[in-house]
Amino acid sequence: MKIIVLGAGLVGGPMALDLASDPKFEVTVADISPSALQSLTERQSPSSGKLTTIVADLSDPLNVTDLVAPFDMVINAVPGFMGFQTLKAIIEAGKNVVDIAFFIEDPFELDELARKNNVTAIMDMGVAPGMCNVLIGYADHMLDETENILYMVGGLPEIREWPYEYKAVFSPVDVIEEYTRPARYIENGISIVKPALSDPELLNFPGIGTLEAFNTDGLRSLAHTVKCPNMKEKTLRYPGHIEKMRVLRETGFFSQEEIEVRGVRIKPMDLTAKLLFPKWKLKEGEVDITVMQVMAEGKKDGQNVRYTWDLFDKYDPSTRVHSMARTTGYSATVALRMIADGLYTRKGVSVPEFIGQQPECVKYMLKGLQERGVVYRETITRG
Repeated sequence: MKIIVLGAGLVGGPMALDLASDPKFEVTVADISPSALQSLTERQSPSSGKLTTIVADLSDPLNVTDLVAPFDMVINAVPGFMGFQTLKAIIEAGKNVVDIAFFIEDPFELDELARKNNVTAIMDMGVAPGMCNVLIGYADHMLDETENILYMVGGLPEIREWPYEYKAVFSPVDVIEEYTRPARYIENGISIVKPALSDPELLNFPGIGTLEAFNTDGLRSLAHTVKCPNMKEKTLRYPGHIEKMRVLRETGFFSQEEIEVRGVRIKPMDLTAKLLFPKWKLKEGEVDITVMQVMAEGKKDGQNVRYTWDLFDKYDPSTRVHSMARTTGYSATVALRMIADGLYTRKGVSVPEFIGQQPECVKYMLKGLQERGVVYRETITRG
């Protein structure tokens, strides 16, 4: 089976390498950056299958449709601002696809097109959104009535260094978006909007200690696909991070509105990016960790039941793959295998919680991730 991965970045590269290790796949990865493709080729294990690379401009949908035509399946790992148009081009080519572009547009606008072209398109198939949605969808399927959903997730450096005690394990621009975009959640059946970084609380997590949690806008499709009166997502950081980000935000460093400095018009965010992002850069070999807890509770046969899943993952020195790339990318590659094996056949656009409605698919996903060292510990509490 011929697979193409669109994007050879922090997550796209490890996904291509993981798929290339499977003898049933012929894997090609496309990116506009020759250096990114060269770096990926150099990291390839001698024991894995052949990995083909193509230098391609993925910003043009017509290029994408032509590019994916010879392939059986596609993984879309382009930047978010290109994600929607790229996915549409893939669907127009009639190819099954797993998407981790995490674009802001409504994916269900492409549902009719996907059904018409007999395409299975799984969206947001990372860690969060992604596996957290799968697990929430599963709990919601198992319960007679779902009453509370809460998930908390953070990607962090293992070693805390002043002043920020943080490294960006995905796009720094998207990180800043978490600190500026209003956080939406559901409380007592009512949609609530609060500023990002609000409702801070300190929580203890095994293997890492105390972290602070704060509101972010991470529910995405869950707010519309799961019937539950109380749903919330929070982001995790080392204690003290919230206040630093609030100071920068309230001072205007994250603003996209131009100001004049000595006769020159600049966006404060451009200056912030120039100064801040180099300090947040995760260096080669630097250990990062991913911590997540997913909780869903409700009623089953009149009894209170709570499902909890805990994830603690670290950089893998043997593969040189960072934890956020492992937990995000391997979720997508296991999902692609699930489609290839004929286990998930739903046509149209699927969000990950739809996978959770099929227990055999959840079992497949968890087993595939565990084989790659990404382990979700499940706890079920009754009564």
